[in-house]
Amino acid sequence: MPTPTTVETAGRFTFTDWQEQPVGSPASTPRLAHATVTNAFSGGIEAAATSCSYTIAYTAENAGTYSGMELLSGGVDGRKGTFVLEERGGFDATGTTGRFEVVPGSGTGELAGLTGSGEFTHRHGDTSVAYTFTYAIV
Repeated sequence: MPTPTTVETAGRFTFTDWQEQPVGSPASTPRLAHATVTNAFSGGIEAAATSCSYTIAYTAENAGTYSGMELLSGGVDGRKGTFVLEERGGFDATGTTGRFEVVPGSGTGELAGLTGSGEFTHRHGDTSVAYTFTYAIV
């Protein structure tokens, strides 16, 4: 069986909606929050409106970590379908970094068998976020 070809692609995404609610007491740190987010991806990943759910752990006023899941419906380099990313990262007063990985078995349509991972760095004040994504379809 031939080994699938790995492809690296890139693009940008923007936050189109962010709704955050405290979990437990919001008055001190550490504290938890839950966020539902909508992103719009362009470039290698095309998705007009994703659905994200994050759990955020604030370890200081403007610093902490997060993890979550993001459902994308659209395409990757012209192949149409849907898939889920598992995300994890950290943030501080300067910005946010994150890594993401395709949830195994989540690809549909022309993205069935999609595997891969990527990363991004967002600096506060930027209106969009650059990402890289390395993937294969097996």
